[in-house]
Amino acid sequence: MAQPTAHTIVKPTGALPIVALLVGASIWGILWYPYRLLAQEGVGGGVAALITYGIAALAGLVLFPRAAREWLPHPWLFLAMGLSAGISNVAYIISVLEGNIMRVVLLFYLAPLWTIPLSRWLLGEKLGQRGFAVMAVAMLGALVMLWRPDIGIPWPASRADWMAVVAGFFFALCNVLVRKVESAGAAAKSLSIWIGVALVAVPVVVAFAPASSWAAVIPQWPMLLGVGLTIAAMSLVLQYGLSHVTANRAVVILLFELVVAAWAAWFFAGEVAGTKEWIGGGLIVAAGLLSGWLGDAK
Repeated sequence: MAQPTAHTIVKPTGALPIVALLVGASIWGILWYPYRLLAQEGVGGGVAALITYGIAALAGLVLFPRAAREWLPHPWLFLAMGLSAGISNVAYIISVLEGNIMRVVLLFYLAPLWTIPLSRWLLGEKLGQRGFAVMAVAMLGALVMLWRPDIGIPWPASRADWMAVVAGFFFALCNVLVRKVESAGAAAKSLSIWIGVALVAVPVVVAFAPASSWAAVIPQWPMLLGVGLTIAAMSLVLQYGLSHVTANRAVVILLFELVVAAWAAWFFAGEVAGTKEWIGGGLIVAAGLLSGWLGDAK
């Protein structure tokens, strides 16, 4: 899942930032698969999230020992940002373990629907005609994907659907909170996110993880270590790319994650999207593109 970042834009420096975004989007589009493999070996989603993001956090503390000092001017904002990222990532991991990958990813990408009212509330940004257009398109996509003929209303069909929607909402909240601390560096924000995910995973593990999950950790430690270090590296790569590419271009490039996720879901899990996913997903992608248009207009 692509990580949130600041909107500070630096003059583009060639193709490298675009390559960074494509690499990051590709990794996040396929990162669900190691979590599924870990779950098949007995390492539940909560335990896997705690360990992998804990590894990323430890790596961040070692590599950027002074990054946490940047939290001091806005400690509560960083706490809220970390916890919202934590809820988003833990919910996302649970959803990809239980649901259809493309459906989960598309419901997660309802983030523009939540971003606009949250930006209005927390940042004081005005909602113009383009903002209403983004919300309308995203809402229509959600209605199509979540429509339940059996009850005659749009409603999540499973816990995976609920978790995907929750993940998208808190991802949007984290993005808005990140924009309130634009002066902080990429390392400080990434460290806050990694620690936040690990903290949120703790009560999930305590409440739901069986003892067998911990027993399964030992033989799976190489994969857990690899996923944790990959998360750390890709977060920083994405931060670099997003800080050197204008917002509207970044939105289009990051949607490449959907392409990778669709291919990976078919190749690794034999999953294909249905008609509702194609139609609703197309509308959600359009909302993502429109949100880039909206940001460019601002």
